[in-house]
Amino acid sequence: MSTATADISKREAWLMAARPQTLPAGAAPVVVGAGLAVHADVFAPLVALGALVGALLIQVGTNFANDYYDAVKGADTDEREGFTRVTAGGLIEPSSVKRAMLLTYGLAVVVGVALVAIGGVPIVAVGLSGIAAGILYTGGPFPYGYRGLGDLFVFVYFGLVAVTGTYYVQAVATNPAVGTFPTTLPAGSVPVDAVVASLPAAGLSTAILVVNNIRDRETDMAAGKKTLAVYLGYGPSRAEFVALVGMAYVVPVLFALDPAYGPAALAPLLTIPLAARTGKTVLTRTDGESLNPTLERVGQTLFLHSLLFAAGLALPRLL
Repeated sequence: MSTATADISKREAWLMAARPQTLPAGAAPVVVGAGLAVHADVFAPLVALGALVGALLIQVGTNFANDYYDAVKGADTDEREGFTRVTAGGLIEPSSVKRAMLLTYGLAVVVGVALVAIGGVPIVAVGLSGIAAGILYTGGPFPYGYRGLGDLFVFVYFGLVAVTGTYYVQAVATNPAVGTFPTTLPAGSVPVDAVVASLPAAGLSTAILVVNNIRDRETDMAAGKKTLAVYLGYGPSRAEFVALVGMAYVVPVLFALDPAYGPAALAPLLTIPLAARTGKTVLTRTDGESLNPTLERVGQTLFLHSLLFAAGLALPRLL
């Protein structure tokens, strides 16, 4: 253990393991789903709050899982340029991090029980598959995060599933024709608009991972961790980043062209300057000194974009 890490308190170490700077990625899609629910007049505040708490718990549980499994599998080495990992750094015992992971996921299940009563089988499938995906990302005998599939996981679960799931559970909660614990998707509970509205959060969340993997490409290669950036190389990975971020700004335009939403849907375009500054760094640098703060700025872009998008979607209903 280095002198720098030896001076870190247990409380600080646990905060580092939980990685609160990643929480906007968990909250952002729920915010978008809530904004769309307001537009469709199906907003259920307590249900949306439950979805938010559940999403944040799954995010933190996944952070613990990644910290633990990357360490025990030898993927986190001294050469890694990313933020300090507490298991690999010897700050917290591996068994303690594993218990924290299980406890956090357990709390997510407890929160999800109420949502399951409302959303039924679809919410069971979403919740359990999300937890399993978080663990198997770096854990299990065949961690798919080490096989170039991490980007797909983030796109699906932190975008498509999170936004549509948040909208869905509110739609069924406010529909008196839907009974307790539906076994199928009730008609109209997952409209096309919800799927399309999920794409910006999906793209920007995945862009965070792309930046992380560009930064870690050399050390991941040495450790045998084959992320998509390892497979593709720097050039195609940067093209992926541009495509993902670009999609986040095309989708609001599509909504603005729909008279049901109008120009208010263009509000997320206010974040273009921030996205452009981060993009310049991603396209020119690979070192941790530059990309570590860029990771946080992409997270800020995601959250601000989602807040503005949710507000833009909701505004026509509120006026």
